[in-house]
Amino acid sequence: MNLNELLKAFRPVKVIGITDKEIEGVNIDSRKVGAGDLFVAVKGTQSDGHLYIQNAVEKGAVAIVCQQIPERRAESVTYIEVKDSEGVVGEIATVFYGNPTSKLQLVGVTGTNGKTTVATLLYYLFRAFGYKCGLCSTVCNYIDDEAIPAEHTTPDPITLNKLLGRMADEGCKYAFMEVSSHAVAQKRIAGLKFAGGIFTNLTRDHLDYHKTFESYRDAKKAFFDQLPKDAFVITNIDDRNGMVMVQNTKATVKTYSLRAMADFKAKVVEESFEGMSMDINGWVVGVPFIGRFNVYNLLAVYGAALMLGKIPEDVLVKMSLLRPVNGRFETIRSNDGITAIVDYAHTPDALENVLSTVREILGNKGELITVCGAGGNRDKGKRPLMAQEAVKWSDRVVITSDNPRFEEPQDIINDMMAGLDAEQMRKVLSIVDRKEAIRTACVMAHPCDVVVVAGKGHENYQEIKGVKYHFDDHEVIKEIFCI
Repeated sequence: MNLNELLKAFRPVKVIGITDKEIEGVNIDSRKVGAGDLFVAVKGTQSDGHLYIQNAVEKGAVAIVCQQIPERRAESVTYIEVKDSEGVVGEIATVFYGNPTSKLQLVGVTGTNGKTTVATLLYYLFRAFGYKCGLCSTVCNYIDDEAIPAEHTTPDPITLNKLLGRMADEGCKYAFMEVSSHAVAQKRIAGLKFAGGIFTNLTRDHLDYHKTFESYRDAKKAFFDQLPKDAFVITNIDDRNGMVMVQNTKATVKTYSLRAMADFKAKVVEESFEGMSMDINGWVVGVPFIGRFNVYNLLAVYGAALMLGKIPEDVLVKMSLLRPVNGRFETIRSNDGITAIVDYAHTPDALENVLSTVREILGNKGELITVCGAGGNRDKGKRPLMAQEAVKWSDRVVITSDNPRFEEPQDIINDMMAGLDAEQMRKVLSIVDRKEAIRTACVMAHPCDVVVVAGKGHENYQEIKGVKYHFDDHEVIKEIFCI
């Protein structure tokens, strides 16, 4: 693409050099720059791209977008100064990759919990309707049936637009995307046009990055503030921030609830570990999901499908065929009647949702044993809260390692147990080795008991001192159960 075309995407402060030149690619990582590329120098949270401008030039960059033009310049390179280089990356990428969201109906899902489930179920639902669809999620990205590994919940703007561009080129009509708070704050979704947005819920998370809950909330809200007038929003009004999210949106607002009058309303009719029947706006449907949190997720999916033009009866038939997402309340049963549940719950609220659901269904028929930990180099304040939720709902708890990253696993465990009193500690064991912790929980369990293994869900690795080692909760449980 000619640089002059890309310059129409934003307003430069200053341009030094010729603009009538072809651009072969766009990059924000100097290590990936090739001959003929445009390099955007972004001041990130880990490093400043301005320090690598010369590296990009040496690798063949023919144009540089930056907030401060360097004194040392190459004659053959065009330097473009902007006020906010992070803010223009998305605009540049959108134009370079042919404005893919003008050819797709893109729906973004944001909130603390439920993003992956809602986005993924929408993807499978619309594929069941016969459409080619795309998915951007924490677990995996998809271009129709082609799986592309996911490194972040929401990729950087260049990776994202390239992915969406491929979806459009390959005939996808719809795309469903998780929108993280980081993505909004770092302007990764700048330049994208959304057909709709979904708000799931808001609880404590990512305070290591956002510092305050208010900042975290405002990042989520900014997504809805930016939606166009012809878009729709579906918001969970049972969450106290549900209506806060849509205060300033221009989009059409629809609501969903289990407790109040809403556009989309549901209740559980019957429930077991095999699934539940639920009433949605007067229609009863059976689904292989359990838990109130999944009722909210399915209600959001139902509402979005209707806003995208589908007929209620058709949506409900297709919903009955959906299956739980990898690592989200997945059930594994031993030959002697022990149930293990693998779930990604890694916040206090998510853990409460899972454990309270199990406790409600289990009743007095067996014991609930929970294995959980907390991630290293993340919000330390939620660690004691995680332990408190585990002890509150469980008969026994094994606190163990999650992804310790660059922290000592025992230090993380100590932070969790610091939130427990002497009486609560009577329920608790601590075992640093996660495999041994899961094995211990399963050995303690008797027929009819439930073992919940929380925190990692779909992840097939454990991150220790910068290295990702293979580790899959599913595999460990199946090995222990000999199935």
